[in-house]
Amino acid sequence: MNRLFLRFFALVMLSISVATLAIYASITLFFGDPLEEVAQQQASGQILLLTEYVDKAGPEEWLTRLNKIREITHSELELIPLQAAQTKVLASKQAQLMRGEVVIDVAGKSFYRRVDLKGERYVASNEDVIHAQNLPIDVAPVLKTEALRYIIVAICLLIPIAIWSSTHWRGLQALEKVADEFGAGHLKVRAQTSERDSIHPLAQRMNQMAARIEALLEAQKNLLHSVSHELRTPIARLEFALELLRNAAKNPQLEPRMQAMEADITELNVLVSELLDLGKLDQLDQDTKLNCSEFDLSSSLKHCVTGLQHVLVAHQLVTDFATDLGSVKADQRLLMRAVSNLLRNAAKYANGRIWLQARRTDNKIEIALEDDGPGIPAAERERIFEAFYRLDRSRDRNTGGFGLGLAITKKAIAAHGGQIVVQEGQFGGARFIISLPL
Repeated sequence: MNRLFLRFFALVMLSISVATLAIYASITLFFGDPLEEVAQQQASGQILLLTEYVDKAGPEEWLTRLNKIREITHSELELIPLQAAQTKVLASKQAQLMRGEVVIDVAGKSFYRRVDLKGERYVASNEDVIHAQNLPIDVAPVLKTEALRYIIVAICLLIPIAIWSSTHWRGLQALEKVADEFGAGHLKVRAQTSERDSIHPLAQRMNQMAARIEALLEAQKNLLHSVSHELRTPIARLEFALELLRNAAKNPQLEPRMQAMEADITELNVLVSELLDLGKLDQLDQDTKLNCSEFDLSSSLKHCVTGLQHVLVAHQLVTDFATDLGSVKADQRLLMRAVSNLLRNAAKYANGRIWLQARRTDNKIEIALEDDGPGIPAAERERIFEAFYRLDRSRDRNTGGFGLGLAITKKAIAAHGGQIVVQEGQFGGARFIISLPL
């Protein structure tokens, strides 16, 4: 935001500078160089002596009068050849010199003028030029006056622009703060502006957008919770009816079908539980907070691995926990749920080996999990953390889940201020890396 107004200020200053140069160029084009006019006025005494005293003398007295002026003035008057004068005069003033007019050299504090156009002053005087130097020319006060004038104009322009911009700047800063808080998950925040503020219409539309988004998300969460809770009732009735059926019918032929029904009910229960967990994670940073406590990370990871022995029984799990892991302050249940989801995911795809590592650096904890499975294509590595997204669309409950495990994992890690990335593993499989700030 600051860069925006700094650029605006620089643009205004540049515009004033360009306008100043444009004014000077326009005046010079239509009326002549104003500095030359000032210099000619300052050198008017020497010019008057030359035109009214020296030029009106006859051919015999012309040089005599010129020498007298040299004696009574501090200026230096000398005769130089016309060709030498032409090399010193600007190309744009050559015609003026050839016409016999006075050509002012402001920077050199001098002027040039041909002695004569027809050679009447003395023999071959039409080939000579009077060069007057050390003239009392000083345009610095004029330049300072003009600079002061433009500075005053610039200040008079910048003060109202600054006042006008400051109100916009404060308003935009307030909108930026609201946008940051809304993006961080605080959906109740709204922009507070007065109707007199110039950004009030923008703030109103932002508030309407925020209210609409909040309402949509709230409706989505309510729908998710309602559906999840409503599903539990028929699931419970199905479980009860299945148990009655099992007790009433002792037919061995029905046993496989009842086991399949139990598997379906278990799958529905898992789906409902994961949907509820996902909804709870969405509520973090808004209505609820993490249940953080201090716990030993190495012991918790080992306990998590032990609790999944029935899932990992067909694989060789290699653990490598650094000795300096120590304790961390986090939501233990949520963090271990994230690691557990990664272990379950690795068990589904690993060919035989899984590696779990954990280490501590100066500012973060890093937990890495790798398998020797088929890996994840680079184009899919971001999408696998989306809810209900699965790489293999043809998987059933025997080979895959619902596509919620990695979504829950990412939200759990993000709730701790960390991040999770997936890379290609050393053994060709997927390598998930969890980074948690200390």
